[in-house]
Amino acid sequence: MLRSQSDALFEEAKNFFPGGVNSPVRAFKSVHGSPLFITKGNGCRITDVDNNEYIDFCCSWGPLILGHNNEQVRNAIVDTVQHGTTFGTPTAIGNAIGKLILDNNKYIEKLRFVSSGTEAVMSAIRLARGYTKKNKIIKFEGCYHGHVDSLLVKAGSGLATFGESTSAGIPQSFASETLVVKLNDIQTLQQVMETHDDIAAIIIEPIPANNGLLLQDADYISGLRQLCDTHGVLLIFDEVISGFRVGFEGAAAHYQVKPDIITYGKIIGGGMPVGAYGGSAEIMSCIAPDGPVYQAGTLSANPVTLAAGLATLTQLLEPSFYSDLLNKTKYFTSLITTHIERSSYPMQIVTVGSIFWLAFSKERIKSSDQIDAASMDYFKKLHGLLLESGVYLGPSGYEVGFVSAAHQKSDLEQAAHIINSSIDTLF
Repeated sequence: MLRSQSDALFEEAKNFFPGGVNSPVRAFKSVHGSPLFITKGNGCRITDVDNNEYIDFCCSWGPLILGHNNEQVRNAIVDTVQHGTTFGTPTAIGNAIGKLILDNNKYIEKLRFVSSGTEAVMSAIRLARGYTKKNKIIKFEGCYHGHVDSLLVKAGSGLATFGESTSAGIPQSFASETLVVKLNDIQTLQQVMETHDDIAAIIIEPIPANNGLLLQDADYISGLRQLCDTHGVLLIFDEVISGFRVGFEGAAAHYQVKPDIITYGKIIGGGMPVGAYGGSAEIMSCIAPDGPVYQAGTLSANPVTLAAGLATLTQLLEPSFYSDLLNKTKYFTSLITTHIERSSYPMQIVTVGSIFWLAFSKERIKSSDQIDAASMDYFKKLHGLLLESGVYLGPSGYEVGFVSAAHQKSDLEQAAHIINSSIDTLF
């Protein structure tokens, strides 16, 4: 496929934006070529400025669970924006979506809207510290929680590892308030919690999906809950990706584990910028103006965003929505798995709900250190082959893919055939 206009636009963009992009992974640094400049999306397909069409499994990094340009979502946005874009005041639509979420999610009693997943996590961390009156946070290697200063860290050396910044501009004093533990290691976590008495919260992606799809066992997730209860520590689920994606109640319901605070994003805005965090009425009462934990936002609960979110979530509550989407995903991934196994290729497709990940290993991968960095060369080649044949995945082998309600059986069969043929070229 010719992508000369995307190439030209990218060269121009470098004059305006760092690296030519407004989010790093968009720069295609991990794959071949220049990033695609997209002009439109409809259903499960996107079209670039060179008029190339692709079956899309990135879905704007997850929020488009209904696919692109969903009619009900689009109409809700248009109807709302005719009356204005933002007021900086409460609106009735905020009450409507708040009630819809809380009436159908037993894991939270109150919530607050913000403008991004990063902002939701930042606010949840502050809330946990304010509620417990303790300072330190435990996170897990391989879990990503947005570009929050105290969480943009990696493990240092030693058992109870103090975080080391992974970005310039973050003082070590900030990173030192975070302890980093390996995923799927409950014994080490227990030792860390017994060593430190100033831990406010543990934060985890219960379905880690930012550094591969690192599916955890149910007893590990329930073990986190037990340890937190024992040590008086809050448990935060970062469900910016998994929330409303693996089910309306997200990973909390998937594992039947109730965290103290949950962060959301992506889907609740129907493709518009949004985030939210929620918990028990008691914990949430600590937030201003009810309590001493300050958090504010001029565009929080923006009516246009919430109109899109309400139109989206209403459709997710339709009978059989999630079972139909799960069946689609299972069908699609089974077509690829069958081909991989028949050919004895050294790879697998990992899946939960409507999320999938192509892993170039036969080993079950539960922690990020099990991912062989050299295997990303396979993805780099595969990504280029798929683009040439009209399938779009996120431009990193560590990122997951998503199936939407707009993907029809014929689309999935076509995409699976292209993926299987491209895999044949790799090996």
